[in-house]
Amino acid sequence: MFDLLTTVEYGGCSAKLSPKELDQILSKLKAPESEKLIVSSDTHDDAAVYKLNDETALIYTTDFFPPICSDPYDFGQIAATNSLSDVYAMGGTPLLCLNIILFPSKNIPSEALYQILKGGQDKAAEAGAMIVGGHTIDDFPPKYGLAVVGIVHPDKVITNSNAKPGDTLILTKPLGMGVIVAGKRLGEVKEEDYQKALYNMKLLNKSGAELMQKYHANAATDITGFSLLGHALKMCRASNVSMEIESASLPILSGAYELAEFGCLPGAAFRNQDFAEAEILFKDVDYNLKMLAFDAQTSGGLLISCPSESAASLVQELKNSVNKDACIIGTVVEKRDKYITFK
Repeated sequence: MFDLLTTVEYGGCSAKLSPKELDQILSKLKAPESEKLIVSSDTHDDAAVYKLNDETALIYTTDFFPPICSDPYDFGQIAATNSLSDVYAMGGTPLLCLNIILFPSKNIPSEALYQILKGGQDKAAEAGAMIVGGHTIDDFPPKYGLAVVGIVHPDKVITNSNAKPGDTLILTKPLGMGVIVAGKRLGEVKEEDYQKALYNMKLLNKSGAELMQKYHANAATDITGFSLLGHALKMCRASNVSMEIESASLPILSGAYELAEFGCLPGAAFRNQDFAEAEILFKDVDYNLKMLAFDAQTSGGLLISCPSESAASLVQELKNSVNKDACIIGTVVEKRDKYITFK
């Protein structure tokens, strides 16, 4: 089978533009306004939400990226899982998807394209959604993802702008995916550690979305290319709050810390550091944990801000489902000089 990792330098969500550069560009554009638009681009949330009627709102999102792994079928699954995650981060249910495909027909066997599409189709079906078409461009390197439409009750939309002081912060998947993939490229990662990273990237955030609704989470976002600290910063800004995050509590993929110690840190981690570091107070933090918190995640977990009284039950139910690494990582506090205290 063709090795997709041979086509890229940066794959998955590590291929995103610098969040600092992107913020500067987007600040020049006026966000649309409508009484029907529940969530727009002004808070940099995971998806747009449009109210159809008193019972139904549409969630609309898109995501695509270059290969994050060698196997085309795995790549299709991961890219689809990542695209669907934005709907789950809003507490919604995905319904319809369109393929977004950039594929070099003369460079890579067509069987690889079939496997990518089959991976996406199978993962969408697992989510209960349907892929009903798409758009294909001949381009190198290959890229794949989905445009996704989902639904949610207008009164149950979970945004990144409603975190409240006193809330508990929960992370549903371990960190270190970018570091593990970088280690794979260098031949320095153990195969079992690499497979655990692939498993987590293919893990739908469906259970997280359902449990956020059950336990009335106040806010959430999914952790992808801008890292845990980058996405947490966006949540703090949107909610006008600060956070305290315990570095020792962070769930880390097996092998990722050792790779970070070895110096296996992707460039995206340093771009995320450049974007967020000025807004963070670091208190005697281990350097490797700091950089893992800046590591770009592909199809990462949900960062959930929920009432403290329900946090333990929410984490336990996550662990009882598929999110075995889910844990409490901090708290939301009143706005301070620095948005995040990382200790």
